[in-house]
Amino acid sequence: QVQLVESGGGLVQAEESLRLSCAASGSSFRLNGMGWYRQTPGKQREPVADITKGESTNYADSVKGRFTISRDNAKNTVYLQMNSLKPEDSAVYYCNAEFYIGGYYKVYWGQGTQVTVSS
Repeated sequence: QVQLVESGGGLVQAEESLRLSCAASGSSFRLNGMGWYRQTPGKQREPVADITKGESTNYADSVKGRFTISRDNAKNTVYLQMNSLKPEDSAVYYCNAEFYIGGYYKVYWGQGTQVTVSS
């Protein structure tokens, strides 16, 4: 069994920063792409940023220049550094990752961490 555990969410004021972490755990797996999504009540979950195993990155237009995704393959962890936060960044943030286990690829999700940005 594998799992993703997120941490680092919280309440901040506009223009402040937060760093989210998401650690993968379990046994006998390899990780491919990893990413962050976010969701607000009544809306669909939307992609925020993703990073390949080779550390190529993609960002949603709304966060370009403010958020940075990175990963530590030795720790099986992906990070999201969020700077210059805006109230519209408030959401539950979820990480996901594609695991290679027993010859198969499967995407897993974390439980989510709340980010609230006050104006």
